[in-house]
Amino acid sequence: MILREAELPLEFVDLPDPEPESGELLLRVRACGVCRTDLHIVDGELAEPKLPLVPGHQIAAEVVEAGAGSERFAVGDRVGVPWLGWTCGECRFCLAGRENLCDRAEFTGYTRDGGYAELAVADERYCFPLPAGYDDVHVAPLLCAGLIGYRALRFCGEAERLGLYGFGGSAHIVCQVASHQGRRVFAVTRGDEETRRFARSLGAEWAGSAGDVPEPLDAAIVFAPVGALVTAALAKLDPGGSVVCAGIHMSDIPSFPYELLWQERSIRSVANLTRRDGEELLALAPEVPVRTEVTTYPLGEANRALDDLREGRLSGAAVLLQA
Repeated sequence: MILREAELPLEFVDLPDPEPESGELLLRVRACGVCRTDLHIVDGELAEPKLPLVPGHQIAAEVVEAGAGSERFAVGDRVGVPWLGWTCGECRFCLAGRENLCDRAEFTGYTRDGGYAELAVADERYCFPLPAGYDDVHVAPLLCAGLIGYRALRFCGEAERLGLYGFGGSAHIVCQVASHQGRRVFAVTRGDEETRRFARSLGAEWAGSAGDVPEPLDAAIVFAPVGALVTAALAKLDPGGSVVCAGIHMSDIPSFPYELLWQERSIRSVANLTRRDGEELLALAPEVPVRTEVTTYPLGEANRALDDLREGRLSGAAVLLQA
């Protein structure tokens, strides 16, 4: 499935088989999660994709061939491919252990072809061994929805009362991890009782509307790409609390009185991920254990999956499957 131009539907086409270069793996894609970032790319809200582009960056796959110099994986191994696809290793961010901010980073399904395909190529350094306790369908959402949510949760520090604003692919994973850690989770959702029941079933103590959060929060993670939720979350913070914005794109944040920010409250964003994030989450997920709720679609129905995500018709995450 390729994107030729933003704001146009993806096209189902035959492409030549990709060939792995030195240090790369040729992968047979078994499942690929559908992420809101894919939607931002297709809708033209992220402005500089490689075109034409094969989207998709939550790839569960099997190694078909290893390029020259590849040593980490063997043919037949199960691997996961995340959003971060390559970094330079030389810039000040890479040298400081902050590869997620690399000046020259490349991203799977954005500047590198991704997993909405039967075959894909990936740099083996940015692939993860997949935990044996998960099949391909249920592990795929961990590779971005899970990873970004986990990184955002780390930025919440020791917060006991945690608000999750927007309850989709990422939040339904983070809710389980946070509950496992002994935090109290408050899920903010749109007026959908089914979603609220879903949140409570995964460990949320409370689920409801942004204006009805019943007590002050120590931290909040905003997953929905709605700037107004940042100020809504800020208004619910106790002194010293943080609002962490987990999306790659968001509508404008409205102006707000300084009083909401005073008393050492803060707003920060999460960008991309590091390999450490992936290693930690994929080790932790089986311990919780994290259960991913998925709706599956054939590869050729990727546009329908994106439409369902755009319109809020999904509970949990969408995953594309090969025929």
